Amino acid sequence: MVYLSLSRKACVQHFLLCEWIISQVSFPNYSWNFNYNTDGYEGDGAEDRKSQDGSETMPFIDESPTMSPQLCVRPDGEAVSPTPPEGLLPGTYGEREKERGRAVKKKSVSREKVCERENSLERLLRGRGMSNQLGVYKAFVDNYKLALETVEKCSQANSQFQKISEVTKNTYTPHAQIYFLSLLYKPIDRVTRSTLVLHDLLKHTPKEHPDFALLQDALRISQNFLSSINEEIDPRRTAVTTPKGEARQLVKDGFLVEVSEGSRKLRHVFLFTDLLLCAKMKKTAVGRNQQYECKWYIPLADLTFQTLDDSDSCPHVQTLPEHEIEEMKIKISVIKSEIQKEKKAQKGQSRIVDRLRKKMNEQESWLLLHSPTIPFRIHNKHGKSFVFLLSSDYERSEWRESIQKLQKKDLQSCVLSTLELQVLTSSCFKLRTVHNIPVTSNKDDEESSGLYGFLHVIVRSATGFKESANLYCTLEVDSFGYFVSKAKTRVFRDTTEPQWNEEFEIELEGSQCLRILCYEKCYDKSKLNKDDNEIVDKIMGKGQVQLDPQTVQSKNWHVDVIEMNGIKVEFSMKFTSRDLSLKRTPSKKQSGVFGVKISVVTKRERSKVPYIVRQCIEEVEKRGIDEVGIYRISGVATDIQALKAAFDTNTKDILVMLSDMDINAIAGTLKLYFRELPEPLLTDRLYPAFMEGIALSDPAAKENCMMHLLRSLPDPNLITFLTLLEHLKRVAEKEPINKMSLHNLATVFGPTLLRPSESETSKPHITMASDIWSHDVMAQVQVLLYYLQHPPISIAELKRNTLYFSTDV
Repeated sequence: MVYLSLSRKACVQHFLLCEWIISQVSFPNYSWNFNYNTDGYEGDGAEDRKSQDGSETMPFIDESPTMSPQLCVRPDGEAVSPTPPEGLLPGTYGEREKERGRAVKKKSVSREKVCERENSLERLLRGRGMSNQLGVYKAFVDNYKLALETVEKCSQANSQFQKISEVTKNTYTPHAQIYFLSLLYKPIDRVTRSTLVLHDLLKHTPKEHPDFALLQDALRISQNFLSSINEEIDPRRTAVTTPKGEARQLVKDGFLVEVSEGSRKLRHVFLFTDLLLCAKMKKTAVGRNQQYECKWYIPLADLTFQTLDDSDSCPHVQTLPEHEIEEMKIKISVIKSEIQKEKKAQKGQSRIVDRLRKKMNEQESWLLLHSPTIPFRIHNKHGKSFVFLLSSDYERSEWRESIQKLQKKDLQSCVLSTLELQVLTSSCFKLRTVHNIPVTSNKDDEESSGLYGFLHVIVRSATGFKESANLYCTLEVDSFGYFVSKAKTRVFRDTTEPQWNEEFEIELEGSQCLRILCYEKCYDKSKLNKDDNEIVDKIMGKGQVQLDPQTVQSKNWHVDVIEMNGIKVEFSMKFTSRDLSLKRTPSKKQSGVFGVKISVVTKRERSKVPYIVRQCIEEVEKRGIDEVGIYRISGVATDIQALKAAFDTNTKDILVMLSDMDINAIAGTLKLYFRELPEPLLTDRLYPAFMEGIALSDPAAKENCMMHLLRSLPDPNLITFLTLLEHLKRVAEKEPINKMSLHNLATVFGPTLLRPSESETSKPHITMASDIWSHDVMAQVQVLLYYLQHPPISIAELKRNTLYFSTDV
């Protein structure tokens, strides 16, 4: 290292001089500003300053990992330059000469930067800009750690060097070390920047262009070099140096929803090796650098996780009705479909697509903000408590485990000064690993849109438990940018090797990942029902697997194993696309009830409503009407198949089976019966009329049309539909207990009772699986919801009115 080979005194003088020269030449209009409005543990960034003419002043943020304090114009708008240290540069200038000199230097610097960019680009295009000097860069990287250690040793050995290296308030010379560390990082930063430039150039260069092959080679060389030194680079790019010369490493970061002053706020949370910092992105003008504003921080030495007994003091978490969440999902799916149509249209305009993307971004952001319900409570033992909301217990466990792992070290409590907090907050922008909220509109068009359809999963067994416990598993999949729990196995009691062998059918909505969490069941009554959304069971292990379309779309079951904390969970999975699931295949059997026309079944049974419908409804109302999530939570597929076989063969013991079977399996059997009808309950013939009727704006006209459509149904379909309708109304009466509103029930049953025919789904305007998912789904839900919200409908009244209406539709 050239700089470190100088004597200490020469090194100090050299860098002081460099600092002053750079401040005079490169940034003449800026002065150091340390007015960061933060006191103690909470911080609110100062408002952006404006110049005298009202225009906003862009702050400069150093781009090195250490992130130097920001520079800005003085409040009065006057450009101020730092005074050079005494003895470095003699002489002074008058104000006029200074202004003239600054203007000349500014133009010179601008021209030099343009020339530098052109020269860099020319070197990149020739493929020789960096490749010939990569060995020098590698040697520099290898020496980087030693260079930092040398700086620290010099600080410890020499009080003058230490004084200069320390960062203190309202002085100029202490910033020598910040700039020094920035200089040390610049060579690596150049390689990184060049790689990004090459990537962007290649993206916008046609393949037939003569420079395309050269750019490909240059990018490959650059990426290979970065990969070879990745282990050495990462610690520096994810750390900021503290005033004591220690590295404050960024361990984890991500977007979380915080409950603040009774409302939900989207925050970016940063977990460092010694503290947790909560920040929000400041609003900036177009073209300005984005910045974070610190809301609060907690030293890990002072951080505790709030127990359930303390949760009474925490703010109450307001949750939206589930039907509002489902409505927003449908709206987002409709916009996705419109975007695809616009892209494929010959006259598709980019402005229309951009407008749709903006609207979708707003709706997806709203969904991410309002969908999480699982509380993650943390407490500063010297101050306040804070509550985050997460959609997945998997994520909450990851944050908790990461914090607890760091807390095992010998940590000391700390209180950051105003300047220290400013530097740390500024560094977050460069150190962050999560750059955007996980919404579809932030993804490239080339990225996979995920799977739409049904994933069949068999959770078979688990091994590796050291002690006997009451064990069960839950399954989560991603949907609309966040994870949701979709299924849950039975609790296998007092065992170290649970054998579940339970099958589930999980609906996928653009999903790309499956998560499995293994829990130990808590039977402590004092901890139960403390919070509707609180999960008190202990996570024994967790893991995830990517849903590779090539793997899961095979006709055969794909067997896999997830390893988690020494525990192995074996499972199998198979995927059915949504377009295939929409096809209704009539049963080839002459007997049975599944896949057989409802008119055939009722005629054979000499009943008005199929026996399977009557028995399932009776059992649900007897012992499942208070079950949380009834009809929404999946039942065990093997139990559902057993009940299906029993009803198909008319087993005499069917009533005994029903009384012993899990209630979610019975509810799932009823849904499966309606889904496997060769024709939807509300018929293919009337489907277009239902779509038109629900779209009518005039209430009287809609009433007449919707009642007329019911009268047009065949008697077995009509009577069965009205029987189911009254049952669902009775279920919704228990909404405070079972959490199933009329809208939730309409969302579950609407697309099953009222589906487009195969001829509708094969129309050319439907181009992809996500279109099929969103096509008319909102209207299907609204049709069933209309009848659920309608006063009781009498069959006799409908029949009397038949005399006044034609049955032709």
